[in-house]
Amino acid sequence: MYEFVPLPLVDDFLLNYHVGHAVLLLFVLSILGAIPLGSRKVLSLNAIVFGVLFLLVVSMGAPPQYAYLGVALLVVAPLLFTTARK
Repeated sequence: MYEFVPLPLVDDFLLNYHVGHAVLLLFVLSILGAIPLGSRKVLSLNAIVFGVLFLLVVSMGAPPQYAYLGVALLVVAPLLFTTARK
């Protein structure tokens, strides 16, 4: 009987990635989804949430670069929130 061939191929592909990559992809997709709304407050709240997520991802084994990104988002996003009109 034939083995299910695509499963090992998917597994080999996913072994090169970790949780940090997935959260980064979700962050980019959520930013692209929030841009058409035209609200800088929504964009900044999104950045604050992902800043906290990036700090938490480092505790799950992701490289420390994600913590730097999280700190940068947590510094810039509140400034963006306070300067937003809508």
